Amino acid sequence: MQKFESLTGVAAPLPIDNIDTDMIIPKQYLKTILRTGLGKGLFSEMRYNDDGSENPEFVLNKPAYRKAQILVAGDNFGCGSSREHAPWALLDFGIRCVISTDFADIFYNNCFKNGILPVKVSPEDLAKLMDDAERGANATLTVDLAAQEIRGPDGGVVKFAIDPARKQSLIEGLDDIGLTLVEAPAIGAYESKAKASHPWL
Repeated sequence: MQKFESLTGVAAPLPIDNIDTDMIIPKQYLKTILRTGLGKGLFSEMRYNDDGSENPEFVLNKPAYRKAQILVAGDNFGCGSSREHAPWALLDFGIRCVISTDFADIFYNNCFKNGILPVKVSPEDLAKLMDDAERGANATLTVDLAAQEIRGPDGGVVKFAIDPARKQSLIEGLDDIGLTLVEAPAIGAYESKAKASHPWL
């Protein structure tokens, strides 16, 4: 999993509440178990017209936001079904951080398992960050995980809280398998001891 320490990038505003996982990645894209290639389906019902052409009004189709790495979204982001394809699609598009006032629990947990930082902020701070994100080409934020702060283009700072264990996992780039492998020496020592004391097992 890619490490997340500090990220400076364009932030795209998506001021819509209750964006569910079907809006993030519609069901027709769920046939694959690969984590790559899903970026093209991200928000597809909003990004594309019925004829397959791009909807020029959708934020990620606008020139200033085509390479956005941060998403500033409305409340209750990632609600709906538990599909892990949702964070896969965001990551494949290039989104490494989503900022909202709240997230659905399963989506929130899945983000950490895939190297995406979901940041919870107050409604007042979200309004400030949404304003920053609406600046087009100047919509650049710095998300510093180590310092637990978001710095805006005018020097404003928003602090955020995060579980220490999840923070460390992102900084070190460790998913669940990686966290298990960190304990490989201890696991190996236990297995050797168990084999010596119980050779019949």
